[in-house]
Amino acid sequence: MPTESVNGAELYYESDGDGVPVVFLHGVLMSSRFFSEQQSLSDDHQLITLDFRGHGRSEKTETGHTLPQYARDLEAFLDAQDLSDVVLVGWSMGSLVAWEYVRQFGTDRFRGFVSVEQQPLDLEQEDYEHGVFGFGELRGLMELAQTNPHELAWSLIDEMLVDEPDCVEQTLFDEITRVPPSITSAILFDQSVRDYREVVPDVDVPTLVCLGEDETMLENGGVEYVADNTPKAQIERFSDSGHCPFLEEPEQFNHALSSFITARC
Repeated sequence: MPTESVNGAELYYESDGDGVPVVFLHGVLMSSRFFSEQQSLSDDHQLITLDFRGHGRSEKTETGHTLPQYARDLEAFLDAQDLSDVVLVGWSMGSLVAWEYVRQFGTDRFRGFVSVEQQPLDLEQEDYEHGVFGFGELRGLMELAQTNPHELAWSLIDEMLVDEPDCVEQTLFDEITRVPPSITSAILFDQSVRDYREVVPDVDVPTLVCLGEDETMLENGGVEYVADNTPKAQIERFSDSGHCPFLEEPEQFNHALSSFITARC
């Protein structure tokens, strides 16, 4: 099992193919396992998938479950793998980690950025119209994480997919419940209260924003906000997808990603 030791954690990763390095970052409580439909892209690019600490097949460390630490882990991983000029693909929390990375380290390592289904802030604020839950709802999620992790998993899954078979939902459930409740509480809270509105305009590399239009987990306007406020962004809409267009409409997603890399990166 390939791992890289970074900042006191063993991170699981896979790498396949040659060409422009494309690094995939998964969502909160998920794993790199969900990017299997993108493996065909390894014919033209080097595909690298990575599990954050505490997630998937990476080490379940007791500490370090914040977006700033995940960004530092990413920098250490890229350095250890001698990767530069990468196209970073961030799905959901993966985009938040990418913005946190930009806040700490800038964009020198990036050839391009792909933000999949994420807005810069999830929590409702008076000066932000795209929040998806208030503090009371977040407190309820924190309670579920400690009292009924299985119910929390299914509540998240219900909002993620439009119409996928039971086996896909079961895979999501298996990955979510692989994360220990203590880690779930820590990272779910941290990623939910971070605000990257000031960082989004600092992403000065070509950017592709992917929006699943049949979305219930986020607000479409929040994803459009990213496209509108990133200097070199274009948006790709997936009419039959919810939160996982790379899984729900993989052919369109792969074509959009490959075309973006070829044309703009």
